[in-house]
Amino acid sequence: MDTNRICNFNAGPAVLPEPVLKEIQEGFLDFQGCCMSIVEISHRSELFDGVINDAVARTKRLLNIGDDYHVLFLQGGASLQFAMIPMNFLADGRSADYVNTGTWSTKAIKEAKIQNKAHNVVASSEDRNFAYIPKDIRFNPDATYAHITSNNTIKGTQWTGFPDTGGAPLVADMSSDFMSRPIDMSKFGMIYAGAQKNIGPAGVCMVVIRDDMLKLIPDGLPTMLDYRTHVEKNSMFNTPPCFSIYSVQLVLKWIEETVGGLDEMDKLNRKKADLLYGFMDESSFYKPTADTDSRSLMNVTFRLPSEDLEKKFVADAATNGLGGLKGHRSVGGCRASIYNAATYQDVEKLVDFMKVFEKNNG
Repeated sequence: MDTNRICNFNAGPAVLPEPVLKEIQEGFLDFQGCCMSIVEISHRSELFDGVINDAVARTKRLLNIGDDYHVLFLQGGASLQFAMIPMNFLADGRSADYVNTGTWSTKAIKEAKIQNKAHNVVASSEDRNFAYIPKDIRFNPDATYAHITSNNTIKGTQWTGFPDTGGAPLVADMSSDFMSRPIDMSKFGMIYAGAQKNIGPAGVCMVVIRDDMLKLIPDGLPTMLDYRTHVEKNSMFNTPPCFSIYSVQLVLKWIEETVGGLDEMDKLNRKKADLLYGFMDESSFYKPTADTDSRSLMNVTFRLPSEDLEKKFVADAATNGLGGLKGHRSVGGCRASIYNAATYQDVEKLVDFMKVFEKNNG
């Protein structure tokens, strides 16, 4: 690979493992000796069956789940899931709980409102600009599901542990921390994740859904918006995003075989985050925006003494081969997204630059 690649801290589409990019590059014109590219082969072929079935098998092994869970590859991103979830699970007489921890939670709640689906916002951190994850939440024992966003890309917060819902199955948007750490899947009726933040390129949303959730789905939904359609057809009711699924398969292979699984992935991610947060905690120049006990291991959001300095920081960083450090346009500031594929050496380079920038501008 090109040794001049930047240290990529973009929030999504985001950094991919270099070995995965190299494998894609090497086989792009001739996929597994078929004399066609991966983007040309039929999704009905044995070759693509091998790709998608391997991706499903690796997902189940990494998450330690059995055949009572189904792994789907859908289009429309996590944003379509915001609408599909209440559409599928909240028939008349049912209600769901939502926890609002930022922009994407707010959007999910909005989609339930649009459909006039019964729901309760049982907790929110909006009172302090979503700088923390709520605690001691009272969930409704009769809720059909409880929805959370496990990691808040824009606000830089993350659930360090998952809440006791009193028996209601958790449904979680895990777009920006999926496959970054081990999780107890027995708590979850469904998880979903847009691939482009942590497990692949844009174009596919992974959904992992438990059998009992399918029994909640009423008849009469539009065919493509019914989860049962995709379960029955192994995500190939229509032509799926083959290249994105292939790329995700390779990332899962990298996590499983090169990194050594989710326990090892978690150790690496914590090591990176500890380095960056540890430096900023000793600095009076850089200020993380999230409460200490709610800090994201994936998206490190921080401010500098002034907006002018933040603009200069982002520009100077780019000149020094450190890209993607501008905060989301809705909140400003700075953000370093240190997803699975960001290396410890990348974070070391960032910290070294931050030290020099503080010395010259502090």
